[in-house]
Amino acid sequence: MGRKAQQDHGNKEAHSPEQIVRKLTLADRLLSEGKDTAAVCRELGVSEATYHRWRNQFGGLKAEDAKRLKDLERENATLKRLLADAELEKAALKEIARGNF
Repeated sequence: MGRKAQQDHGNKEAHSPEQIVRKLTLADRLLSEGKDTAAVCRELGVSEATYHRWRNQFGGLKAEDAKRLKDLERENATLKRLLADAELEKAALKEIARGNF
């Protein structure tokens, strides 16, 4: 992964969890070969901030675990939205039942 992996600064590239884990694995190899973090980030085509965020979020995960985590986070967000909608509807129905409409 050389220059091809670098992203256009004006256009953020979304990476799948599997891609992130693969890039972190490559980063580990490059770091063990003596490259510094800045050089590794250039090789991966990401900023150091992105690299550190990925490291914190996906550090010890395998690709399939990272995908599962993202799927669960997405499902959790959906369920939270559904619960919030249900709570609003419930509150509105209570107001209607009290005659405060």
